[in-house]
Amino acid sequence: MSDDLQPYLDQIRACQLCASDMSRAPHPVLQASASARILVAGQAPGNLADVTGIPFNDPSGKRLREWMGVTDEEFYDASRVAVVPMGFCFPGYDSRGADRPPMVRCAETWRAGLLERLPDIRVTVLVGAIAQKWHLGPRVGKTLTETVGKWQDYTSDQVFTTPHPSWRNTAWLKRNPWFEAEVLPELRHAVRAALAL
Repeated sequence: MSDDLQPYLDQIRACQLCASDMSRAPHPVLQASASARILVAGQAPGNLADVTGIPFNDPSGKRLREWMGVTDEEFYDASRVAVVPMGFCFPGYDSRGADRPPMVRCAETWRAGLLERLPDIRVTVLVGAIAQKWHLGPRVGKTLTETVGKWQDYTSDQVFTTPHPSWRNTAWLKRNPWFEAEVLPELRHAVRAALAL
């Protein structure tokens, strides 16, 4: 099924399903190739990603790339890294100025079909609670901290759970130093091994 990935990506990039529910015109932002070895599953593109069309093109993305131990060139090489958020379009801001959650319709419509077309994924990085709930199903913890704390439960499947790399989670990182001390070295090792294939 990976041979029909490009037409599927073209359909996603032309999607207008949520147009009437969004404050901006839909602008799906993702990258994928049938040869990708790493899947980064995040929430939804932020404002800068929406404007530039480049996923994780902001300080959060810089932190995520540091967590993964990859260069910009490696991360933005779609033949190696697929970036497939739960919602492909910037969902706008809530009343507090934070990004709204992704439109549920997006994952319901496109996600399973897209993942079927990525046969060579070796490592999956689940960024944030929304991606973790979808991918882990009943194995997800009651909180993001519990889910990320159970990271060893998922690594046999080469799945890694992380908080969102936003500055808003800096306090979480300070309260949970085990994440940087224990999880990130294992994540970096798995990513390097997958990129070496």
